[in-house]
Amino acid sequence: MLTLADVFQALTKDRPAEADKIAIADVCVDSRQVNAGALFVALKGEAHDGHEFIHDALARGAAAVIAEERAESSGLGPSVRVVKTSTGVAGLQPGPESLVPTIFLAPSSLKALQKLAAFWRRRFSNCKAIGITGSIGKSSTKELIASVLQRRYRVLKSKGNLNNEIGLPLTLLQMDETHERAVVEMGMYALGEICELCQIAQPTIGVVTNVGPSHLERLGTMERIAEAKSELVEALPADGVAILNRDDPRVRAMRTKTSARVFYYGLDPHSDLWADEIESYGLEGIAFDLRYGREKIHTRMPLLGRHSVHTALAAASVGVVEGLSWDEILSGLKDEAAQLRLIAVPAENGTTILDDTYNANPESSLAALNLLAELNGRKVAVLGDMLELGPIEEEGHRVIGGRAAEVVEVLVAVGAKGKWIGQAARDAGLSPNTFFAENNARAIEILRGVLQPGDMVLVKGSRGAKMEEIVAALARENGEPEPH
Repeated sequence: MLTLADVFQALTKDRPAEADKIAIADVCVDSRQVNAGALFVALKGEAHDGHEFIHDALARGAAAVIAEERAESSGLGPSVRVVKTSTGVAGLQPGPESLVPTIFLAPSSLKALQKLAAFWRRRFSNCKAIGITGSIGKSSTKELIASVLQRRYRVLKSKGNLNNEIGLPLTLLQMDETHERAVVEMGMYALGEICELCQIAQPTIGVVTNVGPSHLERLGTMERIAEAKSELVEALPADGVAILNRDDPRVRAMRTKTSARVFYYGLDPHSDLWADEIESYGLEGIAFDLRYGREKIHTRMPLLGRHSVHTALAAASVGVVEGLSWDEILSGLKDEAAQLRLIAVPAENGTTILDDTYNANPESSLAALNLLAELNGRKVAVLGDMLELGPIEEEGHRVIGGRAAEVVEVLVAVGAKGKWIGQAARDAGLSPNTFFAENNARAIEILRGVLQPGDMVLVKGSRGAKMEEIVAALARENGEPEPH
């Protein structure tokens, strides 16, 4: 377990013996989650500055706080031990009572958190890390990889979408001596960020799912997105393995960026592990044949849509590389607890909502529409803004509108950018069954007027569009959503 002595050693290179007796119960960046014995890290975010809540964290029993040097003038109180990490420990008094609470002041509280996580991760050199990146599918791939590896190993994995410069360190600080594998997502907004995450996590296996236009607004070109994603395979050691989606040309080309062994997966028969004979059973899952060398293994899984085959292939590839048996791999792939997918929600008037409101870009939206096309019932799509598409913003939305016109009987286009989806659908012949809603509230009104019993209703948009509001409003009379 992490102790206060570990925090001292990581941030100051000193290790007071008395601090070994003080366990750190948890590491939090939200003061509301602080309990007795926790370490609170005060970070400045877009909406709130954690430095404003240091006193709240101390009142809740924080054993220590990491903050920036500017916090020294905020009246921390005489009972607080203040340590400046840039100058080392000064004036410590003997006895553990003098060390709680301790405020560690650093030039950057974020960099201090990352430094602590890197220190702690290196403590457990026997725990192999598997890093995952890609424009879509990171979370579902992470869950399935962890499920496969759990057939043999004790696994630590990223919770939810803790995949950035804050979330990854928080995940690694949960590591202990029992963990044998760590499965971590690696997201990014800019060049260099995945490289920094790799320096902390030290992955020996890297999985790249795809390169798409997510964050195109920030990075400018698809080539720069590919460059950012390739930082994972560049960071792998020579005895590591880069697991790459051969079906994506930009991912396939990453083989030249790594000194590690390359293992390809995909639908291309030239892949090391590939799939064919794919069948979709709608909400009942998918079936396909796995092919590896001369082996052919038929499997059926609860994942939805043909696009989910790539998720399964990525997870199976990790299992193969790690030497698991096919029984272990298939058991992990079929574990319903590991399935991150669309949620089928019973809604008003006997309809079913396919809740895919977690996020959206052109690739994931096309995949969701393709799934909708495979289902029975009248098909309705509620499609909203896709954010951070940069120069392909209008084109990306219009492509989705064109595909929607081929799949659905009714389309509700939501938001300012969603108008492009609706316009393209109308241009493709989906009129008068294309409706425009300036916001979610208006979309709910429209849907209540057009939905019929038995409808399958896809709801999808970027996280910033908050389209879960639509799902919640239509599902309200039916209680909590239930996964199928």
